[in-house]
Amino acid sequence: MLARLSDRLAAFFRATAPDPFVIAVLITAATFALALALTDTTPASLLDAWSGASGVFGKDGLWRLMAFSMQMCLILVTGAALAESKPVSAALSALAATPRTPAQAVALVAFVACALGLLNWGLGLVAGAIIARRVGIAMARRGTRVHYPLLAAAGYMGLLVWHGGLSGTAPLKVTTSAGLAETLGAAAANLDPIPLTRTIFSPLNLIVTGGLLIIIPAALALMHPRRDIHSADQFIDCSPPSPPPEPSEKTPLIPRILEETPIANLILIALIGWWAWRYYLPGGVLNDPSLSGITRLTPDSVNLTMLLIGLVLHGTPRRYLAAVDEAVKGCGGIIIQFPLYAGIMSMMDSSGLTIVLANTISANANASTLPLLTLFAATLVGFFIPSGGAQWAVQGPVAIQSGSALGVDPGSLVMAVAYGDQLANMPQPFWALPLLAITQVKARELIGYTVIIMFIALAWTSIWIYLL
Repeated sequence: MLARLSDRLAAFFRATAPDPFVIAVLITAATFALALALTDTTPASLLDAWSGASGVFGKDGLWRLMAFSMQMCLILVTGAALAESKPVSAALSALAATPRTPAQAVALVAFVACALGLLNWGLGLVAGAIIARRVGIAMARRGTRVHYPLLAAAGYMGLLVWHGGLSGTAPLKVTTSAGLAETLGAAAANLDPIPLTRTIFSPLNLIVTGGLLIIIPAALALMHPRRDIHSADQFIDCSPPSPPPEPSEKTPLIPRILEETPIANLILIALIGWWAWRYYLPGGVLNDPSLSGITRLTPDSVNLTMLLIGLVLHGTPRRYLAAVDEAVKGCGGIIIQFPLYAGIMSMMDSSGLTIVLANTISANANASTLPLLTLFAATLVGFFIPSGGAQWAVQGPVAIQSGSALGVDPGSLVMAVAYGDQLANMPQPFWALPLLAITQVKARELIGYTVIIMFIALAWTSIWIYLL
């Protein structure tokens, strides 16, 4: 039954879903209209917020995510370049060769993506996409027909569990007084720091996220179509790689020494290695003998780590830059669409639309239903504000203030916002852009599957957030 349902929904979205760029434009128009209808903002002020003219031009509105966009491009490029190194490529190929049936292939990709997403969302995003591609290629070469869009959807599942993992923005932001004040403002006045034992390591999250780690791979395996299977060779080249071509002209001696030997790589390896030593060993740059940087991974630290490993494994600048040149082709969607979502976030923030939507859903809540209604509100808001950190900054104060008035544990409300944010990633193509670039699958090909998984995860999460 689940396979038939996913077939029909996937066919519907293939026929109706536009390109992610068009979706971003439509959400921009919808946000503009909703802000005008539900708040007292004016068209001119919304335009200023969207364009960045109301703040520091170049740092607000469309441009507020420029640094973040570069981080995302580097996550894609450094991750893909690392995967193309000989040792990692061999390891991925060995892993990709283990499944023997379509169901096993889909479940493997989903489990790997989820497990890595719990460690770090950036790692889960790029590694999930890469393993989906590799499994698709391996199965196609063996002649086993696996539905490649479903494999791509499985590779995206790290974004459905990440906010309950070690890089979850909302739980990490409330562990210190400074973090509370930064994101909650006045709402943090009478609130003590919330330790991870009440959020990420709470019984609620261990049950919700632990359950999803099993449910997601199983559900996706059951969704594999019996007919109309589109294997990987219909999307990407699955033929064995050919040896690199010989250079058309002889490179002069000095450039050849610098480009084709490890000298330049070793300089960067030494610098980044020194940083990694101080960052990952307890008592280094975090100035706390009990903490390692592994507990505070950021996009920057992930990128620097993947750059280090990629330089080591490729050996020479020429080999590494060849892999980077190939990977950078997939950054187009990130570059052009992230500014549009930054503009949407700015309009939501400046107009107060986020608070209006959140308050509307939780207006009639009581102490028992507030976490559940906060989850629903966060799922809706997350479709307009796909960044977990930005969503917590605008919705967190609403949730905490409402909980304080009703005597609800703030830890459960932190996780309610976190769960809603990750659920919204499934129909929202914002975070799928790096995966789409790596797998070469269109968004319309996988949204049907991710939407079904979203409703399954929503049902599971809702049950436990209400009971606990």
